[in-house]
Amino acid sequence: MELTRCGSCMPDSPNLVPRKFFPLKKTILRGQKSCNFKRLPSLLAIKAAREGGGAELENALLVEVEKKSRKSQRFRVSEGHPAPFGATVRDGGVNFSIYSTNAVSATLCLIHLSDLTENRVTEEISLDPLTNKTGDVWHVNIKGDFKDMLYGYKFDGKFCPEEGHFYDSSRIVLDPYAKAVISRGEFGVLGPDGNCWAPMACMIPNSEEFDWEGDLPLKYQQSDLIIYEIHVRGFTRHESSKTEFPGTYLGVVEKLDHLKELGVNCIELMPCHEFNELEYFSYNSVSGDYKLNYWGYSTVNFFAPMIRYSSAGARNCGHDVINEFKLLVREAHKRGIEVIMDVVFNHTAEGNEKGPILSFRGVDNSVYYMLAPKGEFYNYSGCGNTFNCNHPIVRQFVLDSLRYWVTEMHVDGFRFDLASIMTRSSSLWDAANVFGNPVEGDLLTTGTPLSSPPLIDMISNDPILSGVKLIAEAWDTGGLYQVGMFPHWGIWSEWNGKYRDIARQFIKGTDGFSGAFAECLCGSPSLYREGGRKPWNSINFVCAHDGFSLGDLVTYNNKHNLANGEDNNDGESHNNSWNCGEEGEFASISVKKLRKRQLQNFFLCLMVSQGVPMIHMGDEYGHTKGGNNNTYCHDNYINYFRWDKKDESSVDFFRFCSLMSNFRRECESLGLNDFPTSERLQWHGHIPLVPDWSDTSRFVAFTLTDSVKGEIYVAFNATHLPVTVTLPERPGYRWEPLVDTSKPSPFDFLTSNLPERETAVKQYSQFLDANLYPMLSYSSIILTLSLDIYA
Repeated sequence: MELTRCGSCMPDSPNLVPRKFFPLKKTILRGQKSCNFKRLPSLLAIKAAREGGGAELENALLVEVEKKSRKSQRFRVSEGHPAPFGATVRDGGVNFSIYSTNAVSATLCLIHLSDLTENRVTEEISLDPLTNKTGDVWHVNIKGDFKDMLYGYKFDGKFCPEEGHFYDSSRIVLDPYAKAVISRGEFGVLGPDGNCWAPMACMIPNSEEFDWEGDLPLKYQQSDLIIYEIHVRGFTRHESSKTEFPGTYLGVVEKLDHLKELGVNCIELMPCHEFNELEYFSYNSVSGDYKLNYWGYSTVNFFAPMIRYSSAGARNCGHDVINEFKLLVREAHKRGIEVIMDVVFNHTAEGNEKGPILSFRGVDNSVYYMLAPKGEFYNYSGCGNTFNCNHPIVRQFVLDSLRYWVTEMHVDGFRFDLASIMTRSSSLWDAANVFGNPVEGDLLTTGTPLSSPPLIDMISNDPILSGVKLIAEAWDTGGLYQVGMFPHWGIWSEWNGKYRDIARQFIKGTDGFSGAFAECLCGSPSLYREGGRKPWNSINFVCAHDGFSLGDLVTYNNKHNLANGEDNNDGESHNNSWNCGEEGEFASISVKKLRKRQLQNFFLCLMVSQGVPMIHMGDEYGHTKGGNNNTYCHDNYINYFRWDKKDESSVDFFRFCSLMSNFRRECESLGLNDFPTSERLQWHGHIPLVPDWSDTSRFVAFTLTDSVKGEIYVAFNATHLPVTVTLPERPGYRWEPLVDTSKPSPFDFLTSNLPERETAVKQYSQFLDANLYPMLSYSSIILTLSLDIYA
């Protein structure tokens, strides 16, 4: 295996070679358009055999294959089966199957775990193109002792980037269908000799089964979800987590009760597919540490769980990693929490033509990547390459991966990063390529957005996948923005980026957003109703992993990304944030009080909006990243969940968030399956039934009929002035305060068991007797109806 290294680590890359290895001569003429075949005798013989060539060429084939073959003394080798793809326990052995349409030869490489660390191949098994190949699928069945044994492949063929081919028989590549990838076992630790790209190999499966203890899908209606975006490592890596296995799947299990207390019933795992956190490892002179790929949006393998998120690491050749992930899902389900995965089917870690050959590029580059006519990589992802999602082979691969995570790993759904790439036409797009018959004038430019993309169609109508949660990040870095327009088949939801922008603008007091904010509170019907979708198709969020945290949204006007080592040039410059009067954490008491109100206003806004609310990890205690809105490279306190800070705020903001989340779940009217109408919802201004939608209005209020609570009154005052509002008349009933973000904790949320609740309510009595309520600047309230015993 050629050990691809990042530039800051090692300039040269030695090969992983078998113990008995005879080097092959090869010629790559740089700068020339002509391309050379390696092992030309094999190629000619194969071609002749396929075309019914003479006996001499058939004999030449047999001689050539025999010369290459190394008869195994440890394993019994047979033809095998072309399906399913990957390595599968079958017929008393393991069946290996892999697709490659452009390779002229294939070799299965078996690697003992001890040999992997020594850069050696334990055994090579050359595949006979006549007996070990069906169509474009190479396959073989192996029987023997696979203890501590791994595998990979070598492929031979053209090395011609101009034609989109990168075959190199000296490199071992990963099986795209491998269920675990074994390499370094510890997160952020370099391989031997400072290697960033340490040798990698694939797990060989066994027949052991995980004890699911009767686990079944929770199958919540999407309208009932409260989603929590979580980073597996960052959630428990900080020492204050006091977990036994910090930074791992098991660490998350230890803290699931925190999420239960918060009122969350669905976690969205940031990328947990295998990736290399050392991908752009380099010294950061600003922060004095090393930059890592902390977020993980650069996939190496789409079936394998991230090995370095496991307490087991490389132990047991990856089997323990799979079991730890399954345990996380099982234990989350026991607590009533669904598990959604953030998946990155828009690009891979192999980058552009200068990137490493790890898997897809060495197996069949022109199939898996979106290429221009001269082999250049389209870059709609902003990361060097674009996954060729709507190619027939690739879309089946994506489907198989998703099915695996649902059926084998029991996950409940997926959030698709830069999902708009999945709607773009593939390389060499035409109707015959996709549907089997030509349509005149159907030839499209590579990357053209499709109204009915085959991959989205297949996922949407799949008997397994159509029943899980499907969430699109409906844009990409190539300028395609599809929020409200993503092809949906009635089941896809979207990260509603417009909700984020409008909520930020209104709550910080920007003129001209009262009407748009009211739309957001109703589930964004202008985006989703016309297409036949519902409020739950909108995933509402104010903050996510990229961008300001909620605490920084109310603390900084400008990004402060110097710690990234890019002179503050990275990250979004337009954040719609407001520092409440002073920049940074060190501020006056009055500014800090205003910031606290704004934190609560944002959270209350999320919880009373139709649609599905999403909270980002740490926002429930006001986590700060120091104003850094692009923390992709920091494996440190900037991104780590601070359990000590959460405990400090547990009687304050965390309490408020927990109560608001659970209030939402109690209310029948705050998770509607359809957009609210005037029969249920009424808009108000400073006086009832007279809303102000003018450009200068910063006040929005509404009442909502609820079968559980009776009726609730919600109001937002986003001005710098206090107001006294007149409440709607409800004969025989009386409005009572429940939430007021202008009040200190615990009076900001008056629970029924609060010892001083009656005293607090009496302080409002002179106003409530007159059917009035006073609101401070930048505050929001929730009132509920109760019987008026004096009426």
